[in-house]
Amino acid sequence: MLGDILARLQKQASAGESGVAAAFELNWQSLEPEAQKLACLLSLFALAPIPWSLVESAASYSDLEFDFKANCTILVERYLLQELADDTYQIHDRIRELLRQKLEELAEADELNRGFCQAMVAVAKDIPQTPTLIEIAKVTLAIPHLGEAATVYQAWLSNDDLIWPFVGLGRFYEGQGAYAQALPWHEQCLSAARERFRDEHPSVATSLNNLAELYRSQGRYSEAEPLYIQALEMKKRLLGDEHPSVATSLNNLAGLYRSQGRYSDAEPLYIQALEMKKRLLGDEHLSVATSLNNLAELYRSQGRYSDAEPLYIQALEMTKRLLGDEHPDVASSLNNLAGLYNYQGRYSDAKPLYIQALEMTKRLLGDEHPDVASSLNNLAGLYNSQGRYSDAEPLYIQALEMKKRLLGDEHPSVATSLNNLAELYRSQGRYSDAEPLYIQALEMKKRLLEDEHPSVAISLNNLALLYDSQGRYSDAEPKYIEAVKIAEKRLGANHPNTITFRENLEALRRNRQP
Repeated sequence: MLGDILARLQKQASAGESGVAAAFELNWQSLEPEAQKLACLLSLFALAPIPWSLVESAASYSDLEFDFKANCTILVERYLLQELADDTYQIHDRIRELLRQKLEELAEADELNRGFCQAMVAVAKDIPQTPTLIEIAKVTLAIPHLGEAATVYQAWLSNDDLIWPFVGLGRFYEGQGAYAQALPWHEQCLSAARERFRDEHPSVATSLNNLAELYRSQGRYSEAEPLYIQALEMKKRLLGDEHPSVATSLNNLAGLYRSQGRYSDAEPLYIQALEMKKRLLGDEHLSVATSLNNLAELYRSQGRYSDAEPLYIQALEMTKRLLGDEHPDVASSLNNLAGLYNYQGRYSDAKPLYIQALEMTKRLLGDEHPDVASSLNNLAGLYNSQGRYSDAEPLYIQALEMKKRLLGDEHPSVATSLNNLAELYRSQGRYSDAEPLYIQALEMKKRLLEDEHPSVAISLNNLALLYDSQGRYSDAEPKYIEAVKIAEKRLGANHPNTITFRENLEALRRNRQP
């Protein structure tokens, strides 16, 4: 144990703190210069297990050229370092403090600081947007040290590298659905970029965009929008109107508008982003596949199913070509195409895609992930549409509980799950179970989205259907009227939802006639 190392040092000298320092000094003086440099390099790491591969990487970036492993053995023998299992080491906090004092006296101190930071930046750049379980396991031990580079050694990060440790940490947590843990890193990233570059720099724009993306994932749409717009305008000023980063910002702002139900605002931005990406990156690029998928999602939301399907298929096939058959983005594309088929009533086409997407997402991201919750919800929706209520209910409940754990009780996706479970209960005639869930979902959507969001119209229609089924026509009619009004305004008179809501209202009025 690390405490044993300190105890052994104390035995080498007189008792007390001065004895520890004296014992340390004796050991230090007996070390060769190479071992001293390695010890100083190790002092830069966090008080956490240190994979030896990270030490070698930092040493390489620091231009150190000697037998690291032999000198590591010496440090262990001198009680300055503890060897853990599997080529992993750790250093005691007091020993690290003393070694950092020696680092300040070392002629190569600057090179070691920069080398450590460069090694951490390399780790951050290897963390993908949506890390799989394997990728998470691979990088987990590096996370405390990445945090050290982002905070303690921020001054040693070059201008080009400044935001990378923060970006890597954000991806690590956000990719697992741990949005609360990702948030402080995104906030610190923006603060660090502004402090170094002031307000006009590509790194500031990227930090604004990344924080906005996290807010959107959290359902904090009103907070996300000004950041997206600020990032887009800054990128245009700094990079020009025709740049891949500008296209990404256009796509992201469009995604926010789609989440808000502002479809007419989203469409021109999605199209502009897609066309720009094709011009700048070529037709066969992962970013193009993302834009195709996003535009298809918009068309599906608008009820333009025949426009959406070829884009979904094109995006799925391109994603498979570029990333292989087993990737989170492939699972997402499968899920989206299945969703389209479900909306079209093509249940036999949707089911195998939903199941394939769910199984792949679990394999790659683990059982506890927002994407898994979404897949469970979607498969439950298919079973509900088929009248397979006993198959749907446990999946709906599992999805709802997972969303609450991962996203919190107050999130648009939680409201959607509440609504869907209520729909199942209504279909089963369990009206007393359905009503409180419908009301809770409707109130949450109004709080989080806005009173005229298309999703609010869905909840109004569904609650009206419940009242209609109970013969509570005077309660149902105003809800139907409000749902039709919102749908006509936000979706248009010919959208499938608008038509359904209007037909429900007309049916109620017919049934009320004597």
